[in-house]
Amino acid sequence: MASGQGMIRWAALAILLAGQAFAQQGPGGRGPQGPTEVGVMATAEEDVPYTVTLPGRAIAYQQTGIRPQVGGEVLEIAYDPGRPVKAGDVLFRLDPETLAAALAAAEAAVAGAEASLTQAQNTVTRYRRLEGSGVSAVDRANAEVALKQAEADLKSAEAARDAARLALQRTEIRSPLDGVADVAAVSVGDLVTASQSESLTTITQLDPIYVDVSESSARMLRNRARISAGQLTVNGGVGTQLILETGEEYQGAGRIVSPGITVSPTTGTVPIRLQFDNPDQMILPGQFLRVKLTLGTTRAVLVPQRATSRASDGTLTAFVARDGKAQQVTLSEQGSHRNSWIVTQGINPGEQLIVDGLDNLRAGTEIATVPVTIDAQGVVREVDERGEG
Repeated sequence: MASGQGMIRWAALAILLAGQAFAQQGPGGRGPQGPTEVGVMATAEEDVPYTVTLPGRAIAYQQTGIRPQVGGEVLEIAYDPGRPVKAGDVLFRLDPETLAAALAAAEAAVAGAEASLTQAQNTVTRYRRLEGSGVSAVDRANAEVALKQAEADLKSAEAARDAARLALQRTEIRSPLDGVADVAAVSVGDLVTASQSESLTTITQLDPIYVDVSESSARMLRNRARISAGQLTVNGGVGTQLILETGEEYQGAGRIVSPGITVSPTTGTVPIRLQFDNPDQMILPGQFLRVKLTLGTTRAVLVPQRATSRASDGTLTAFVARDGKAQQVTLSEQGSHRNSWIVTQGINPGEQLIVDGLDNLRAGTEIATVPVTIDAQGVVREVDERGEG
């Protein structure tokens, strides 16, 4: 019985030793497992565009409410809503009869004033010729005063006539600018009054169009400090790129028209207004957009985002291959460019950055490097013998 128990113990010990030997051999019985294979790519320093992306909203370049300057009945709405109109195009026509009668009366008053002036001039001429022989100096002086009064009456009558003519012309309400007319707020037959508070319609100029954004004053100060320190190189003006709500890039050209000179006391931001061409009226007032501003270039290393990890405290790290081992480095970044971080500290040009095989990788792990590259879609591909991906 004792010998049987001994044989069982020997068999269990043999099985345990065999399992340990198999574990040491690794898969296929090839002996101890070798270094971990990872994909690496060499880093390089380059001039990277430094951009900031800001949310914004489209604002009409010009917009005006159309109000009547004279009162009357609406006889005609002479435009099509939603269609472009030119400055000077007739939008509404009001009943002109009352104002036409007023103009006729004003023209009659001018004719009467002209007759009175002619009579006064003739009297002065005659008195000047007869002065001293039946006409006294006082009579002549009174005639000259009457002449001046007749001249003043004529000017007053002409001013009243011009005002009446202008009022009659204003029965045709015209567009003050090029733009697109909104739906009319009145109908034919409605009565309107001069300078009423309600608009008859609204004209909006859409090309060009403004886009208002806000930038943090703190970030503006940091960027100025980078420029002063030589970390950010300004290449002429600021580049602008508009991004639509769909995420596509807008092709129209843009420029900054107002850089902002005050800081909001509630948000700590500076308002910036940009102007973009909008010939196809793709951008409408009130639309939410994003504006990408390229402030200049910075000398930095581009590190693919897929090769990095960020801790809960915001620390950005990556792995590099050094002396056959994986070493973890802490990176300092200044934003992103395409699918890479703009890294200014933590990694040197020419280092072997580990971009593939990062699962369960630990600092100090022995590694075998394989040259790889990352395409525009962020896919890792091995580099062939000719150095091509």
